[in-house]
Amino acid sequence: MYAPGDVRVENRDVPAIVEPADAIIRVAAACICGSDLWRYRGIEQLTGPAPMGHEYVGVVEQLGSAVTTLRPGDFVVGSFFASDNTCEICRAGYQTHCVNRRPGAATGAQSQLLRVPLADGTLVATPGQPDADLVPSLLAASDVLGTGWFAAVAAEAGPGKTVAVVGDGAVGLLGVLAARQLGAERIIAMSRHADRQKLAREYGATDIVEERGDAGVARIKELTNGLGAHSVIEAVGTQESMMQAIRATRAGGHVGYVGVAHDVSLPGEELFFSGVHLHGGPAPVRRFLPELIQLIWDRAIDPGKVFDLTLPLDRAADGYRAMDERTAIKVLLQP
Repeated sequence: MYAPGDVRVENRDVPAIVEPADAIIRVAAACICGSDLWRYRGIEQLTGPAPMGHEYVGVVEQLGSAVTTLRPGDFVVGSFFASDNTCEICRAGYQTHCVNRRPGAATGAQSQLLRVPLADGTLVATPGQPDADLVPSLLAASDVLGTGWFAAVAAEAGPGKTVAVVGDGAVGLLGVLAARQLGAERIIAMSRHADRQKLAREYGATDIVEERGDAGVARIKELTNGLGAHSVIEAVGTQESMMQAIRATRAGGHVGYVGVAHDVSLPGEELFFSGVHLHGGPAPVRRFLPELIQLIWDRAIDPGKVFDLTLPLDRAADGYRAMDERTAIKVLLQP
C-alpha cells in the first residue's frame, strides 16, 4: 500500500532464512482484513510503501536449523504475531504478549512466499494436506476466527448466557459462531445488512438488532428484561462501538473487545459505576489454533463462509475496494 486507496501488486525479493528459527512458506491463500482498511481509508497513517497482509496458510518450503516441530511439505496455519509459545506469558495463553514476540512479523502475507520468524511457536501444522474446500476455513483460523473466539472467551460466553455482538464484519460474525460453540443460550447480532444478518443466523444468532448507539443499547435492554446482556463482543474499535458494548452489558457482565481501537476514550466515572468487566486486545490466536484446526478438520464448523469474494492476488486492489465499499464481507486472495 503506497497511500490511502493506492494498492499495488509488485515483484519483491524472494524471502530467505535469516534466523535459525525461521520458516519460509509458500502461501496457499491470504486475505484482506478489516484492520487493513484503517490504512486504506487514511485513518491510520502510512510512513511509506508497506507490504500488506497478516492472515495466511500455506506449505512449508524451507526451515531454519533450529526448527524442530515442522517438516518441509507440512500445510500450516499461522497467527499474526510471531511468538515462541514457551515463555511464561505464552504458557498462560497470551502469545500476542510473548516476551520474544514479533508484532507484525507476518506482514506481507498477501504474497506468494512468506518468511515466518519463531516458526515452532507461530505455525501449527494440519493433520494432513487439506481438501481444497477446507482452505478458506483454515485461513479464517489465522485471524478472524481466532479473534472472534478470543472475544467470546473474554466475554465469558457460555451456557445460560445471553451474548450480544457489536460489529457484523468477519470477526463479529465469527464471534457469533464462537458463542454458539461455547454454548451460549441466546445470541444477539447487531447488524443492518441483510447478507450479514443471514450469515449471523446461520452461525447461531437468535436475534437481530439493527439499531445503533443509544437506540441499540435500549433494544438490547428491552430484549433482556432491562438488565443487558451477560456477555458482549466488541468487534469494531470506535468510540461509539465501545460505549455501545459497555452500556449494553449488565452489571457483573463481561465485554470482550477485539476491534482495533482508534481514538477510544473511556469515561472513568461511568465505567466505575457500571460493574462491567473489560478484557480484550490483540487476540492470542495461537492459543486456540490446535482446537480450531481440529474443529475445521472434523467439519464441525465452517468459518470460511465469511469469504464471499475470491480474487487472484494480482487483483488485490479490487478486493480492497470491495471491502471498503461493503460489497464484500471478506476477500480471499489466491496467490
